[in-house]
Amino acid sequence: MERKKSGELKAYLGEKVMVEGWVNSRRDHGGLIFIDLRDDQGLIQLVVTPDTAESFKLAEQVRDEYVLKAIGKMRERAEDLKNPHIATGDIELVVEELILLNRSEPLPVNTHDDGPETGEDLRLKYRFLDLRRPSMQNLIKKRSEFYQVLRKYMTDRDFVEVTTPILANSSPEGARDFLVPSRLKAGLFYALPQAPQQFKQLLMVGGVPRYFQIAPCFRDEDPRADRLYGDFYQLDLEMAFVEDGETIRKEMEPLMKSLATEFADKKIVLKSDFAKRFVPEDSDIPRIPFNEAMEVYGVDKPDLRYGMEMVDLTDALKDTEFKVFRSPCVKALCVKGGASLSRSQIDNFTDQAKKLGAGGLAYIVYENGSEKSPIAKFLKPEELGRIKELTGAEDGDAVFFGADEKAKVNKVLGQLRISFADYFGLASKDEVAFCWITDFPLYEFQEGEGKIDFCHNPFSMPKGGLKALEEAKTDEDILAIKADQYDFVMNGIEVCSGAVRNYSPEIMYKAFAILGYDKSVVEERFGGMLNAFKFGAPPHAGCAVGIDRIFMELMDAKSIRDVVAFPKNGSGIDLMMGSPSPVDLDQLRDAHVSVLEDEE
Repeated sequence: MERKKSGELKAYLGEKVMVEGWVNSRRDHGGLIFIDLRDDQGLIQLVVTPDTAESFKLAEQVRDEYVLKAIGKMRERAEDLKNPHIATGDIELVVEELILLNRSEPLPVNTHDDGPETGEDLRLKYRFLDLRRPSMQNLIKKRSEFYQVLRKYMTDRDFVEVTTPILANSSPEGARDFLVPSRLKAGLFYALPQAPQQFKQLLMVGGVPRYFQIAPCFRDEDPRADRLYGDFYQLDLEMAFVEDGETIRKEMEPLMKSLATEFADKKIVLKSDFAKRFVPEDSDIPRIPFNEAMEVYGVDKPDLRYGMEMVDLTDALKDTEFKVFRSPCVKALCVKGGASLSRSQIDNFTDQAKKLGAGGLAYIVYENGSEKSPIAKFLKPEELGRIKELTGAEDGDAVFFGADEKAKVNKVLGQLRISFADYFGLASKDEVAFCWITDFPLYEFQEGEGKIDFCHNPFSMPKGGLKALEEAKTDEDILAIKADQYDFVMNGIEVCSGAVRNYSPEIMYKAFAILGYDKSVVEERFGGMLNAFKFGAPPHAGCAVGIDRIFMELMDAKSIRDVVAFPKNGSGIDLMMGSPSPVDLDQLRDAHVSVLEDEE
């Protein structure tokens, strides 16, 4: 007899069927035993009567998560016994034969979505049980659908799926590599690719017009709520004969929109008036230059489901006698409804500002037509009026200030903007706000190392090409060079990053020479790519979409670890499989590796 699943049983009323699954719950009503049997489609209620002696005896012994097979006849439940809360609540299976397929020990974690919350580490240790929860089953299925949507979109646009090597060479992508020692070549190492960057560019040189893959990537960087440790997946793509990032942006926008509206059933919004200035005529998604984003939002991945932009008051208060505001930069956030904050709540936001490097957090509360603030007495009436006018503050609002060096002010108020929005619930989970961030710096000053280095990676084309590099004579000139690089931001999360590539050996040599590297260093590190670029490399561009990250946001998951079948914990440990783990000395010898003791 063929197994039937719970989702199809309504079609078999009055017929004999076989079902299999896990015991979700058991209820003994004396003369009758009811078992809710769970499969990947839902629940079906089994009714076991004393008429089937062997089955009834077994039903008395079963416990949660026992694996059962049941054969019996489907029937409609009595009207007063129907359960409208489940899809199969109006039918049941009257058991003729109940068969035990396997027992279960007492459960260390909850396999239901209701009931007591299980800690994350315990859930990850017993992930095979945690996956039985209906919510996790749904996420696994939705992720499969997500992959199908991505693949269909790419193939419909004539992209060719190509898999690239996992054992590759070490490459500077902004994070540490995972190294793999070579057994056959003593002392040499492969690296697990941080991204297929070099390979996909070589595909463009090789004549592949449009490439994509759902690529595994490996980075030895610290985990966080929106970033997995070790390995993750991205939708990686590249297009030949592309000289402008706008081509890639227009290629990706329909996919991103359909994922939000059709796949996740969300509404696309844009509630930042400042961002609306950067919406082009042929799109409804803004392209905000990096510097503009930092000035107004304090971050390069702004959430545009709400406004609350920073207002620059530096010029307006340039003649103030208030010492705190006689700073290189003075900016403010107007928090609508902020007058409702208690003093202790304001103190909490002040503590956050101090942790970010601010000396404190000045504020003005507007109530009953007047300003209430510890700093109001230090400001002239015309200054108070100018602040209110420029920030658009009204009764019931509060204005918070940052005064310091510009970079610090942007950092502090940028993070407070996010915290205020979280506190007042300004970001709806039913809405999605998109933007592109463009014109990233090609170079940046590394404070810790006291030198200029590449801002992201050396593979991006500088805007203005070779001429822009040759005309840069001072550090200021170098730091002003922009890369044709772009990030796609959704709800304050960077979900895609890309660039027009530097496909010219001459430009790449010069980009490194600015940092003091000669040709030999460039050839040693990127010999494969440079050699290929000498043989007619076409202009090309591409991007990579963080699959785990965007799926997490679309599914409203609390953590990125909730949308991956087998993630590591927040410390990068696989609690279920026990990795990382020691290996045998023989394995180390074969790989020509010795282990050094940690220095105390």
